[in-house]
Amino acid sequence: MKIIFVRHGKDDDKFRGGWSNFDLLPQGVNEAKLFAKHLKANKDFYNISYIVSSDLPRTMSTACFAAEELGLPVLKEPRIREINNGDLSGMLNDDALIKYPGLFFNTLQMDEPYPNGESPNDFYVRIKTWFENFINEYKNSDGNVLVVTHSGVINIVYHIVKNVNWNNKLPFFKISNCGIHILDTNSMKLEIENKIDFLME
Repeated sequence: MKIIFVRHGKDDDKFRGGWSNFDLLPQGVNEAKLFAKHLKANKDFYNISYIVSSDLPRTMSTACFAAEELGLPVLKEPRIREINNGDLSGMLNDDALIKYPGLFFNTLQMDEPYPNGESPNDFYVRIKTWFENFINEYKNSDGNVLVVTHSGVINIVYHIVKNVNWNNKLPFFKISNCGIHILDTNSMKLEIENKIDFLME
């Protein structure tokens, strides 16, 4: 079984993301539509039987375009949300710089939570627990699973699969909007799909 991870389309980076309820920008909608058409055009290759998505608007919108093209439902999964950035969720960057100067994901201590949110360690444990349970749940599936989520989540999965210690200070793997990352659960190899030229059309 393969898990096909994809990050949502582009959202507005003038705001802090995390658990923000903002949806896709027009560019992100276009990326998500092209991604969905790419999946349909290569349906036999991807062989997707299930679609699982973070329940935040930017991921659900991306997943729903794929679902429409593939004729599949979307299963909402709140456990694969981005880190819970608490009071900073959806806040304008300019306002966050004034109200919470110097507070960014990579400035937190591993056990230091965002105000009314998660710590980096909380986030890692949440994703690791979900990932291990998810593989056990779907390992005997007939077909592959599309997981629509966030860059932070996919980065943690990369670290787990490659057996690299994760923390919020390290350089992260590049996770582009609507970029495709395929995990073979037999070999436990996670690779970036090298054919994402659909975004350049």
